Amino acid sequence: MAVDIVIYHNPACGTSRNTLAMIRNAGIEPHVIEYLKTPPSRALLVQLIDRAGMTPRELLREKGTPYAELGLGDEALTDDALVDAMMAHPILINRPLVVAPLGVKLCRPSEAVLDLLPEPQLGAFAKEDGEAVVDASGQRIA
Repeated sequence: MAVDIVIYHNPACGTSRNTLAMIRNAGIEPHVIEYLKTPPSRALLVQLIDRAGMTPRELLREKGTPYAELGLGDEALTDDALVDAMMAHPILINRPLVVAPLGVKLCRPSEAVLDLLPEPQLGAFAKEDGEAVVDASGQRIA
């Protein structure tokens, strides 16, 4: 049975690369959307935020973005204003955001994706930094 998973991915991000690798380690080839090249529509972004049980502020990325220059730390800004900023500057959308049959989640840390995968890991997995996440039997390491 094919499993339909979408990852909003940034190949320059280690967390995003690790998340993608764990999806593939479950034998699943996801739909990879490089969201900086192909950002979601405003309606889809709002839907993803809602389905993930997050607020727009919780999805905002600060590091390596124009967050500070745009004054996005201002708590008076509305959700609509934050979504507008993410639409104007997709780098503000934190990643990786994964859409799976079991839900939608911002996978930070990357092993959070394991909660979304309906298929078990096929073998051991270590992150790019060497941290072991899954053992040789495919079980998550606590």
